[in-house]
Amino acid sequence: MPVNEFAARRDCFSNGFGRLRIDAALISGGANLRYLSGFTGSNGMLLVLPGEAILFTDPRYQIQAAQETTCRVHVATGPLLAEVAAAIRRLGLRGIGYDPAHTTCEAFEALHSRLPARCPLQSIAGRVEQLRRVKSEEEIALMRSAAATNSRAFEQATAKVRPGMREMDLAAELEYRMRRLGAEKAAFETIVAGGARSALPHANPTAARLEAGDLVVVDMGAQQAGYASDMTRMLFLGSPGAKVKRLYRAVREAQSAALAAVRAGVTTAHVDGVARRVLRGFGLEKAFVHSTGHGLGLEIHEVPRVGKRDRTRLEAGMAITIEPGAYLEGFGGVRIEDTVVVTARGCEILTPTGKDLRIV
Repeated sequence: MPVNEFAARRDCFSNGFGRLRIDAALISGGANLRYLSGFTGSNGMLLVLPGEAILFTDPRYQIQAAQETTCRVHVATGPLLAEVAAAIRRLGLRGIGYDPAHTTCEAFEALHSRLPARCPLQSIAGRVEQLRRVKSEEEIALMRSAAATNSRAFEQATAKVRPGMREMDLAAELEYRMRRLGAEKAAFETIVAGGARSALPHANPTAARLEAGDLVVVDMGAQQAGYASDMTRMLFLGSPGAKVKRLYRAVREAQSAALAAVRAGVTTAHVDGVARRVLRGFGLEKAFVHSTGHGLGLEIHEVPRVGKRDRTRLEAGMAITIEPGAYLEGFGGVRIEDTVVVTARGCEILTPTGKDLRIV
């Protein structure tokens, strides 16, 4: 990521400080910290002021911080919060923004007790996340690469699927292949579920063996250069019958319709509603038990949520998933998911894997 992009993000973020009546903001969440500074260590806090930012970390990350960020780096020899508070007092700041979603009660009290009354702490909940909604071209390129890695891993791993293979073994193979192809890690715990268990939308892989006649859901994502991809595809062991084919056709049509509805200016609720109308036509609306998608980027779940009660208007550059599904208890379920980027007139599908039911 170009270093000037991090500076531009911090400038955009700090431009709103005057309206909020704060002099600076303290960022401690991992993804938000990385977004504004480039720092990837596990212990860091970023004090953002207009035109300046100070990264506080410990001696373990002294070399790494100097390599990853152009912010001024302060290596703390004691507790980070104590040194952050000392810097705030030294700078004479009169109001500090903090995000309660990334600040424990203990951390809040530790900071509050060290600051003078003239320097109150004020919530800036969700403000960095709002900046993260629209991705830059550089971010989109990283997500495109993560999606390609994810898809190559899927092709390599599923070529090994045979009846008798355990769900957990396929999940392990998928994650191994992602790492071998350049991913830092899986973007989330890989989902593999066969047979009736495929009706569990977020099933954990188990020692259950995949058998002939099983529908198998594979939901996987690669985290690469910090950015996530997310994809769900379906396998079938053997020759699918009419009920499987109809279920798959319904979800495939719902996903295609939702993808066609995506474009800048439409609401997320509209996209969700398009998918639900298709499934309603198959008598499967009640079998669709989750939202149609979600934002993603540095985290696997980001704003916006593509659900029936979410009224966010899509903007060009937003990265979201489109993943309708239908789940029949005791029989099985189908979900088809792509990572896409919103454009002015539609969307770019980043996921290159084909969407036919994969027959094993």
